[in-house]
Amino acid sequence: MNDANNPFAMMMAQAQEMAKAFTPGTGGFSTQAMEKLWPTMTKEMMEMTFGKGASKEGLDAKTRLLLTLAGLTMQGAQNETQLRMTVRHAITAGASNDEITEAIAQMSIFAGLPAMTRAMEFANEVISETKDDET
Repeated sequence: MNDANNPFAMMMAQAQEMAKAFTPGTGGFSTQAMEKLWPTMTKEMMEMTFGKGASKEGLDAKTRLLLTLAGLTMQGAQNETQLRMTVRHAITAGASNDEITEAIAQMSIFAGLPAMTRAMEFANEVISETKDDET
């Protein structure tokens, strides 16, 4: 991506330089630190926002989040922040560690083992954090 002839790489480099100019202290910016500032919605809030609003027989928040997790895995688990946040929200919505693991593992058939492994690593980070918080 450092190819000088790649217009996307040039645009990204320019955007990064501009961001540094506007906020000089962002050299050590961490997306993981930023995602921890984002609150996790309650199950009830998720149900109101995403679930059962249009159809009382629709999918509940937990199922929707497990499907979202599967979709993020299918994309190659490229967006680690969104994947970790989805796992966090799924736990809050009542998903068990086994259900989260199973949703990701199921995608190995469709997305491949590298995508599944990457998603599983991110999910395990969140699961470990929640276990640490409980003790």
